[in-house]
Amino acid sequence: MKKRFFSLIGLFSFSFLLLMSCATSKNTLGFSELNGEWNIIEIEGDVVVPADHQPFPYVGFDTSTGRLYGNSGCNRMMSSITPGGTAGEIVIGAIAGTRMACKDMKLEQNVLQAMAKVKRYERIDEQKIALCDAGNQPILILAAKEGKADIAILSGEWFITTVNDEAISFNRYRQPIIAFNTEEERVNGFAGCNNFMGGYKIDEKINHSISFPSLASTMMACDSMELEGKILKALDKVRSYKQTVEGLELCDVEGKRVLTLLKK
Repeated sequence: MKKRFFSLIGLFSFSFLLLMSCATSKNTLGFSELNGEWNIIEIEGDVVVPADHQPFPYVGFDTSTGRLYGNSGCNRMMSSITPGGTAGEIVIGAIAGTRMACKDMKLEQNVLQAMAKVKRYERIDEQKIALCDAGNQPILILAAKEGKADIAILSGEWFITTVNDEAISFNRYRQPIIAFNTEEERVNGFAGCNNFMGGYKIDEKINHSISFPSLASTMMACDSMELEGKILKALDKVRSYKQTVEGLELCDVEGKRVLTLLKK
């Protein structure tokens, strides 16, 4: 923990650079430039150091859909975003989140309290931005995440609940599932009759990209193979993913949803 703390101090202690307010026009950032995922590295002047075994808080902006998402230190958070009336202004809707209890909730409380105050944003440099309050004072400092970092939200097992927007009748014991191992960049699951497995690929230049170019499956025959065929064809089309309030959406090259996932 101490080693991690001092490395964060070395990388992120730059509050003194922000004595200017968020009202300075030379640091104005376009609304669309918020796109992507950002680690929360400082809250009201304090360097962020998560407790052991807790995730680093981050916030993601999808300005094309007006969506905010992320992790507040223990739970996932999600909300809406719209540009304000003048350059550098942002309107963040009420923040919703999951309700998991962690050993230390202080960091999460600080993140959510600070997020509720955000009214403006500005650029610090090419890799960092500040979120500011109504008085134009920086209250959150964000650092751009690397392209692969956000893939961790996929980790674990997910029920497949729709394919091509057709609902799949729920059966806890025979429900199609997909499971991601983000450390090994592997995937496996059950398509309705057979098990499938393989790797996935991401394009670090494209936000939320993912594809499954080399899936294999067992070859058992079942009375009906229609659902399995639809799921495997849909997986072959997947090129990106989106986090939603309900779970995840896997989308094709045009951004159209082909599979909906619910955390198991």
